[in-house]
Amino acid sequence: MSNTPTELKYAATHEWVRLMGDDLIEVGLTDYAQESLGDVVYVELPEVGSSVSAAQECCAVESVKAASDIYAPLSGEIIEVNLALDENPELINQGPYDKGWMFRIRCADVSDLDRLLSSDSYVETLSD
Repeated sequence: MSNTPTELKYAATHEWVRLMGDDLIEVGLTDYAQESLGDVVYVELPEVGSSVSAAQECCAVESVKAASDIYAPLSGEIIEVNLALDENPELINQGPYDKGWMFRIRCADVSDLDRLLSSDSYVETLSD
């Protein structure tokens, strides 16, 4: 089974969320998603300063197998993107939960984290 750290929250669309501060979250693709995609060759990151709504498409990833849309797990403002992915998109494969993070959002409402899945609940969705 894929690696799913218990301290993170998960979206059913295979994004993980890490609370970094009062209203700051970091977002990336889950280990399951990067394994399913195969070797990531390109990442289209969201624009810093743009507003996103929960479940809204905000960026994309291309791999040797497919292209996949990435969705904002929470509403808010994009405040930072992982520019290292421009030159090294394979960081998503090498370390999906650390150096492969994709973007950071200043949340409009941190209580929306409660609507995301726990590690156990996310793993259950993978077997459906």
